[in-house]
Amino acid sequence: MLKTKYGKKKITLIVIASVLIIYGAIFAFPRPNNFKLDNPMRKDRDMPIFIAHGGGNREFPDNTLEAFYNAYSIVKNVMMETDVSITKDGVVILSHDTTLDRKTNVTGNISDWNYSDLISQRVDFGYTNPTDENDRLNGEREHFKTDDGKERYPTDVSYPEGVSPRDDKIFFATTLEELITSFPDNRINVEIKQSGELGMKALESVIDILRKHDAFDRVVVASFHEEIYDEFQRLQKLKEVPDTFMYSPAYDAATVFTVETLLGLDLFFTDKLCVFQIPMKEMGINFATKHFVRTAHRHNFAVHYWTINEPEDMKKLIDIGADGIMTDYPHRLKEVYDSYGKK
Repeated sequence: MLKTKYGKKKITLIVIASVLIIYGAIFAFPRPNNFKLDNPMRKDRDMPIFIAHGGGNREFPDNTLEAFYNAYSIVKNVMMETDVSITKDGVVILSHDTTLDRKTNVTGNISDWNYSDLISQRVDFGYTNPTDENDRLNGEREHFKTDDGKERYPTDVSYPEGVSPRDDKIFFATTLEELITSFPDNRINVEIKQSGELGMKALESVIDILRKHDAFDRVVVASFHEEIYDEFQRLQKLKEVPDTFMYSPAYDAATVFTVETLLGLDLFFTDKLCVFQIPMKEMGINFATKHFVRTAHRHNFAVHYWTINEPEDMKKLIDIGADGIMTDYPHRLKEVYDSYGKK
């Protein structure tokens, strides 16, 4: 009986040792460069990429050309984060919502409006209206104000030489093509907000715009809709887009990578994405760690954090080696960067 007991213990120890050896080999094995080219979304200087969320949506109405000019006036090499939806007449415009109720002086789905009508009717994207859970107007309209209660207008922006306000009062609808051509040297993140058939149509138009302006090497495409993410991968696999095509994952891929990272099994993560765009914390998981950033870098992934508005959080992300910091307050982030005395 005693011999049998020791025999079982020996077998158990051998199994445990074998598992540890295999696990150690997996952990030490070099990770593949999932993104094969030089990654433009990795930080290229001492500091993380400076990213204006919606152009900096606590300083000017978000996803307007004026907001992006404001961010550009603060940092010339700012990366611009924007959201897009496609209109009834097939124009990709900048908008965080798929409806017009919260951000404008009209109502309705963007997909039910023609872009030409948004312009001819002087629809103003300079509002922050109360809405219900379906993004429908739910109260009195409110013109955009900063945190200290100041209203903003297009004439309040510091424009570069040769650029004039589009209007004295109205924040007109902005197209993705306008954003890309107005800032030909800046990196841009484009998140597709519509889902299903509309989302696919929007993605097709975005790809056409990137191809037309040869912008694949500076524009990363994102979506939280799984079918859109699957289409990113399909386009890439079938070579329907150039090798420089860059995209960010939806929830499922980010969750899988996070779990595999925690278990040291990220070797098995094979998606060819470019950048993770994540919060500092989600569902009790702390993503703002040197380990997460280092692991992502082993795959040649960039790591951008959103939406970072507190100076202490900005400093922490700088210290852990984040590749990008996305904020609603470009002036505030600039002050933090300046305090480090680096570029």
